[in-house]
Amino acid sequence: MRIIFGTKNNAKVDSMQKSLNGLKPEFDIELVGLNQLNYVFPEVSENGNTPLDNARIKATTYFDIIKEPVFSLDSGLYFENLPNHLQPGLNIRRINGKRLNDDEMIEYYSQLAQNNGGKIVARYINGICLVMGNNLIFEHMGEDISTAKFILTSIPHSKRVDGFPLDSLSIHIESNKYYYDIENKRYDKENFFSTDKGFCEFFKSAILDSKMKGVFLW
Repeated sequence: MRIIFGTKNNAKVDSMQKSLNGLKPEFDIELVGLNQLNYVFPEVSENGNTPLDNARIKATTYFDIIKEPVFSLDSGLYFENLPNHLQPGLNIRRINGKRLNDDEMIEYYSQLAQNNGGKIVARYINGICLVMGNNLIFEHMGEDISTAKFILTSIPHSKRVDGFPLDSLSIHIESNKYYYDIENKRYDKENFFSTDKGFCEFFKSAILDSKMKGVFLW
């Protein structure tokens, strides 16, 4: 089954594909990013108040264009014990009106951590919206698709993955290791990567519901 992921970030497509491979063999989902489609997509104004608002704005916009199942995922980044003016929230990449590239993000956030003792406790809150057909929309923002707390450090790891710059600054709280240095990246439900199960349950429920309504057939 093909579902469009409403993003041009190939790293995000690959990461979500790995998460949804956990649905096999019951559901075999092939994710396709916007870069793989022969459409001209408008710049979407992400002016919502929550990650779910922005996910909904993007997913419905893309569905109106391509007319096939499409979802969008949006995240907010929140720090413990920092004032509101330093909270990135929904504007993780846009700082002071400028959209940062990967290197600029690493530089900005590592300096922010440095200015606050070298480490900040952080968390991503995620919202997802899946449009399966006209008037058939599934959405969710909850604990099961959001990350556990982690440390954002001032010292970048040497490893870089395009599209995920802040992973180079992310440290697992319990082990005090960079996530890149942990061999087994599939922990229990309390860990940073626990979103896999949440995303799988979301898609499974949406697909079964759509199938019952006769909107989408395998």
